[in-house]
Amino acid sequence: MAHRAGRWARLVSPIAVGALAVTAVAACSTSSQPRFVPGGAATGSATATASPVPPAAATAADTTFTLSAVGDTIMASAPKFLPPHGGADFFAPVADALHSDLQMANLEEPLTNVAASTKCGAALGTTCFAFRAPPSYAGVLKDSGFDLVNIANNHAIDFGQNGHAETERALTDAGVKYTGPPGMITTTTVKGVRVAVLGFAPYPWANDLRDIDDAARLVRTAAKSADVVIVQAHMGAEGAAYQHVRPGVQTFLGENRGDAIAFSHAMIDAGASIVIGHGPHVLRGMEFYQGHLIAYSLGNFAGYHALSINNVTGVSAVLRVTMRGDGSFVRATIVPTSMVAPGVPHLDSRDRAIDMVRSLSHEDFPKTGAQIAANGAITPPGA
Repeated sequence: MAHRAGRWARLVSPIAVGALAVTAVAACSTSSQPRFVPGGAATGSATATASPVPPAAATAADTTFTLSAVGDTIMASAPKFLPPHGGADFFAPVADALHSDLQMANLEEPLTNVAASTKCGAALGTTCFAFRAPPSYAGVLKDSGFDLVNIANNHAIDFGQNGHAETERALTDAGVKYTGPPGMITTTTVKGVRVAVLGFAPYPWANDLRDIDDAARLVRTAAKSADVVIVQAHMGAEGAAYQHVRPGVQTFLGENRGDAIAFSHAMIDAGASIVIGHGPHVLRGMEFYQGHLIAYSLGNFAGYHALSINNVTGVSAVLRVTMRGDGSFVRATIVPTSMVAPGVPHLDSRDRAIDMVRSLSHEDFPKTGAQIAANGAITPPGA
């Protein structure tokens, strides 16, 4: 394992991270659907207001920065299961792979002390699953280098609007930015490049990926004032039976989980530079569309006493992408990881993610699928 860690440490050599000037901006949505207001009741059509996003500063096309992204992340299952040392070393086994100029995760649980799940009630842990970690775990994210998390997902309001609002406060107090609530555009300046990150999910408490036209309008709004637009998307049905990406809407447990391909392509057409997917709890294939990378699902990164570590659900990866200041693709790498009991992320000495994503990309996208080399390097087809 020491040899393996050294190999990946060389491949993803640490990059000095400059200070991040970050603001979260709520842009007006044109959707006529009720808007979920964290900590309050749903209102009518969205009329969120905020100070305009300042114009993007001019950036040289050859300016580059590297982002790292991981999929579904659950750090604790409070109150019963909490990692040792307050979670301080939870991400230590994969720290080198994570370290980048912009480090992101899909936070698949509220950070709250609210004890009663409004979703599950008495069925909690039997036929209904709700996850939470203490608010202090926002500090674990910060100390582990995470700059931004997506909270547009199906577990965001497991503990109601109060739990959701407490999550937002905890992240803000810790200095970790978040994205995903309706109308929100989260911006950060990375190495002089103005980056906008938008989170989407098929739920009313998030930017709704089922309304592709409205989602595209929000991306176009972000693109007017940012050099690079990153889309985080919680999309698709769940489980080992749904590793393949197929055209059309996917339904799971009676829910419309969106049309992953149509949504992702539309976001690129609207000005997004990359689409990063999660939600199916398994790795999915990757493709290039109009020269931009789409990763349809990064799988289960961490699931402390919450997510299965068996078979394909326990296999994951850190996605590392370097792009120019104009959003164009430079290079990318898959760093294979896996969850080790009871759901802690570790580097995977068996490199299973590489073979898995290579096969899925080839099968699902024979013409546009990403090419995955033996060392995890990702290149466009024909490159």
